[in-house]
Amino acid sequence: MPIDLRSDTVTHPTPTMRRAMYEAEVGDDVYGEDPTVNRLEAMAAERVGKEAALFLTSGTQGNVVAMLTHCGRGDEIILGDQAHTFLSEAGAPAVLGGITPRPLRNQRDGTLDLADIEAAIRPDNVHFPKTRLITLENTHNQCGGRVLSPAYTAAVGGLARRHGLRTHLDGARLFNAAVALGVPVTALTAPLDSVQFCLSKGLSAPVGSILAGPSDFIHEARRTRKILGGGARQAGVIAAAGIVALNEMVHRLAEDHANARRLAEGLAELPAVILDPSTVETNIVILQLTDDLDVYEVAERLRGDGVLVSAFYGARIRAVTHYGITTADIDAALRVFRAVLAPVRA
Repeated sequence: MPIDLRSDTVTHPTPTMRRAMYEAEVGDDVYGEDPTVNRLEAMAAERVGKEAALFLTSGTQGNVVAMLTHCGRGDEIILGDQAHTFLSEAGAPAVLGGITPRPLRNQRDGTLDLADIEAAIRPDNVHFPKTRLITLENTHNQCGGRVLSPAYTAAVGGLARRHGLRTHLDGARLFNAAVALGVPVTALTAPLDSVQFCLSKGLSAPVGSILAGPSDFIHEARRTRKILGGGARQAGVIAAAGIVALNEMVHRLAEDHANARRLAEGLAELPAVILDPSTVETNIVILQLTDDLDVYEVAERLRGDGVLVSAFYGARIRAVTHYGITTADIDAALRVFRAVLAPVRA
């Protein structure tokens, strides 16, 4: 079997998840009658400190539903130029909702400069779209899994409230951030209006994401989900795995972080790699290759030797640790990296 470091989306459900899915009590979720979905939504809302929650099929769907619910046609969203919501969700808010993105430069640690945010808020002028929403990402994928602190999150939330704006958190890997910081998840969600987090990444469920926020917001979000075709029926079959994910998989995320740091430290020793291991805070390692290397060719050679990674523009490679990747796998992957990269630099 290859060592698959492309993403933590490749995780397989645990034996406990499979059993829970098989035994799940189900009903029609569109009618609000699936007891397993209802239980997951209540549990998730409590876990992130919000009044209500909604079960969705993916993180992208969760973010899009949030943006379409917070904003109307002609509104504008402030977000990072490296944000998943900007780069990797097919322009959905603009395509589906007539919502304009206002991308700001992400700092290396995944934050947006507070002064940049404030300067981007539109004045009340008929020529401009209305600034309606500020979106953050924690952990920040393209910035290497970096974590946004409670203090920073609170500062953005306070800024938004002063200007009458709403806030949304793309927390696809939110629990990784909380574990890395050693803080309750609510320390990262309390200052913000809504939050999306994935069950299907580090938490290892096969499908699903949660959107949480105030009860009236979630009521409207449920309608938005229906508009997008996201209303499921006997969804308890997959929601059951999400319950197991929240109960059993959060505590082990620190193992993934340790494996990522081990990988980063080994890679940083290679002359062909540009990487500062101190920036690896969670389960994502993004390394840059020296200019004379073709990142796609290197990724293909790694694949040929049994290590799967994601090749990014800018001569970057991403490796993500997750459930199913062991310390022995990390050491084996490092041997392959050395074999693939060392001849190139000889």
